[in-house]
Amino acid sequence: MIIEIETATGTLEAIKHLDAELFLSIHRGMSNPFFDWLMPLVRNKFFWAPLYLFIIVFSITQYKKTGYYIIAGLLFTFAMGDLISSRVIKPMAGRLRPCNEPSLANDIIHRVGCGTGASFPSSHATNHFAIAVFLICVFYKYWKPILPLAIAWAALICFAQVYVGVHYPIDVTVGALLGALIGYLCSRLFNYLQPDF
Repeated sequence: MIIEIETATGTLEAIKHLDAELFLSIHRGMSNPFFDWLMPLVRNKFFWAPLYLFIIVFSITQYKKTGYYIIAGLLFTFAMGDLISSRVIKPMAGRLRPCNEPSLANDIIHRVGCGTGASFPSSHATNHFAIAVFLICVFYKYWKPILPLAIAWAALICFAQVYVGVHYPIDVTVGALLGALIGYLCSRLFNYLQPDF
């Protein structure tokens, strides 16, 4: 039993070390002036306000009453993603953000404010993948390009979180998987409530 615990602890430490190395290869290794300008914008919620407004206006004008249900479904999806990642998992995991990690203090490039919240999982990744997968599941039969576009959009935001130094790669990977599951389940609920859409 003790050997099993030591093995598990050693494996966890190896994964954390690999995660930190991958983080630094993105955060420092890919550093360039263009990304230094773009990535803080990409992860900023206000940057995507025109896109959110377009989705709201498009849904309502194109689908009338059902459009309101689509917006309600999106809000519910976002709320579930944020609740599960920020209020449930993060307090239990309690992982420090890389920009707050003492062992990385000399390696961090401060591109944005670090924040005091926990790191695992990334709520940005959870929320945006939840929204992306919900939109894919709802609209794919009407517009196939939404699949690569929505995934690329959410993945870009995940990458930006690592690049600016506020999350490790595992944070955004787990957040993305969690968000995708939440988005899928919420889309199933939407399809159950709106079977004719």
